[in-house]
Amino acid sequence: MTPTEIRARVLHRDRLVVIIDKPAGLPVHAGPRGGPNLELYLDALRFGYKEQPSLAHRLDRDTSGCLVLGRNRRALARLGRMFQGGRVEKVYWAVTDGVPKAPEGRVDAPLAKRTPGRGWKMVVDPTGQAAVTDWRVLGQAGGRAWIECRPRTGRTHQIRVHMAHLGCPLVGDPVYAEGVGEAFADEMRTKLGPMLLHARAITLPLYPDQPPVEAVAPVPGHMRRALEEVGMDGAAEDAFARRQRAEALAAAETAPADEEPVEKLKSRRGRGFEAPRGPGSGRGGFGGR
Repeated sequence: MTPTEIRARVLHRDRLVVIIDKPAGLPVHAGPRGGPNLELYLDALRFGYKEQPSLAHRLDRDTSGCLVLGRNRRALARLGRMFQGGRVEKVYWAVTDGVPKAPEGRVDAPLAKRTPGRGWKMVVDPTGQAAVTDWRVLGQAGGRAWIECRPRTGRTHQIRVHMAHLGCPLVGDPVYAEGVGEAFADEMRTKLGPMLLHARAITLPLYPDQPPVEAVAPVPGHMRRALEEVGMDGAAEDAFARRQRAEALAAAETAPADEEPVEKLKSRRGRGFEAPRGPGSGRGGFGGR
């Protein structure tokens, strides 16, 4: 990606955070073998700060959508407490092979890491860490379902494992749709095509005296057809995506460099942290229609 291309993926930006629309297929960190990863492009998102932003959480390589970056250490600490405390509302859209028997529900199934043969995977295990995912069906057709998932915990591969546990694995999941470990994931990606999981929206109650920061990521091209086949309104999504992209491009081209946050000066004086006021975030529907 060029600097202009990654800036065009900015969904929200203020003095503490940058939220971007992560593309599918790009890991957020370098793996053992190196290669392209999101951190290589973060310098283009400094917007006048001395340091580049850092990841406040992570998305799997094959997952697209909303990803939060903290712009300084205090922001990252604040975001870390929010994620750990379950105060961040996350909405994912998935297309699954199989349709749940109920229109909505909750998967409450602890997860643990296992290494069967080569590679590793997460499995449902009563002795594992607590993991909870709320879900509802937004559409269905031809044996597939469009499911909105709201994870209440943040375990590795949580939605992927929970949907498979429900009997509805994600379309294109290179690990849990086929029951193999991570060591075989590249081979399965070639066979199955892209995994259909998108981090659609995120809400951060970042500033106590302001409405929550909200961001919504347009549906990526590799999920478009599959979602339309199970009920998504393509015209409405197109209108939203055009508006979102135009706003992002305009902001990337015209926004001045930001000033360093006021909270750094306050911390040197020994005062408590007080979040500066940031601009209002963009709005967008989280729903499925």
